[in-house]
Amino acid sequence: MPVYTYVCNDCGEKFDLLVGVTSKKAKLKCKNCNSTNIKKAFGSFSVGAPGHNSSSGPSCSTGTCPTCPTCF
Repeated sequence: MPVYTYVCNDCGEKFDLLVGVTSKKAKLKCKNCNSTNIKKAFGSFSVGAPGHNSSSGPSCSTGTCPTCPTCF
C-alpha cells in the first residue's frame, strides 16, 4: 500500500497516510484536528544505487564512484 503525504486545509498540519485499495470509500482525515478538508501534497522519497548501502553511505573508498550519488 502506498504512503501519501497530505496537508490539512484547516489547521495546516502535514502528515502521511497509508492508503489502501478501499481509500475512495474511507473518509481520510487530519491526524491533528480530524478535519476531512485535506489535500494530497508532494512527498519526497529516495532510491539507493544498486550495490550501495544507503544507510552507511557509499561503498567506494576513493569518493569518485560513478554510480554513487554522494560521489558525483
